[in-house]
Amino acid sequence: MRLLVWAVLIYVGYKIVKGFISDRKKDEPAPPPEPVREETYQDPVCGVYVTEEDAVIGRHEGERLHFCSMECLEKYRQQLESK
Repeated sequence: MRLLVWAVLIYVGYKIVKGFISDRKKDEPAPPPEPVREETYQDPVCGVYVTEEDAVIGRHEGERLHFCSMECLEKYRQQLESK
């Protein structure tokens, strides 16, 4: 009978310790998510870097050019006309 009581006490103690350990793991903060890196393009006129989403797209000889604004696109076109 004593052996059965000791076995039950050890089992209960094991469950209590296991519960404390698993609670401690739940309280640890999750690592921060990896930042998403967008590809950036350099404006050929002013040198500012812009993302695809924010860029004004122009084409010259089949090549896509990314500009920070319409003003830079117009300056680029004027430079091409003056050549």
